Amino acid sequence: MVKNTKKDGFLATKLGFITLNLVLAIALGTLLLIALVSWLRKYTDHDVEVEIPQITGLYPEEAAVLLQSAQLELEIADSTFSHKVPLGTIVEQIPQADSHAKRGRKVYAIVNAKTRQKSAIPALHDMSYRQAENNLRRLGFVVDTVIYQPSEFRDLVIDILYNDEPVEPGTYLEEGSSLTLVVGTGKRSQMIAVPDLRGRNAKEARRMLLEHRFTMGSCNYDEQPTEETEDQFVVYDQDPAAGKLYLEGSSISIRLSTDLEKTITEGNTDDEEEFF
Repeated sequence: MVKNTKKDGFLATKLGFITLNLVLAIALGTLLLIALVSWLRKYTDHDVEVEIPQITGLYPEEAAVLLQSAQLELEIADSTFSHKVPLGTIVEQIPQADSHAKRGRKVYAIVNAKTRQKSAIPALHDMSYRQAENNLRRLGFVVDTVIYQPSEFRDLVIDILYNDEPVEPGTYLEEGSSLTLVVGTGKRSQMIAVPDLRGRNAKEARRMLLEHRFTMGSCNYDEQPTEETEDQFVVYDQDPAAGKLYLEGSSISIRLSTDLEKTITEGNTDDEEEFF
């Protein structure tokens, strides 16, 4: 039997052509894929990150320059108000400092308002001092002093003072303003036992004195506290001493220290000259 060599040769040639084209297509596809991945890496700065600097505490203008030097952008996301930090400075940033992000990413900032917000003084006359104090605190005011005066009704607000001057309801004051409440003692004054304030910080001592119908006198610290360390100072001495009968509405002066041993070894002096 005679073989058809011509047909076999044609098939072999056709198969070879198809195989060659398939190999070329795969090679070309692979090269295109490599080129695409390389382009994407370059376009998106893949694996190229920068460290985000600390911008809290800075003004936005300062933060923008600092971020630009790190190839990042600043965007103000929101504003808030706090009397604890300088007005107009950044109080929070996202992402946080020392984290990493791709170049060109935005860093969002929350900025403290440039001006203090104002709120109207509410009508508090004839309201209990505790309710009045809570209302003022909710509005952002600080009640730092309570003064007792003889009046017909006990524990009701007689007046509100700002910088030692009466403030009428509806007056707008900046949030964080310190106010004084003038509170009535009632017609008949009483002699009340002075509470023991030792071991309490200034805020706790003030609250305890008000509950016993006394007011806070001078606060003498062994060393000058900061806003962060003030609550670490506790009372180790007071004048008059704990347990002594004293006229309601009177002021009680205290000494404070971070040395807790002083609350045991010292305190309760009756010598006013020595105390001051």
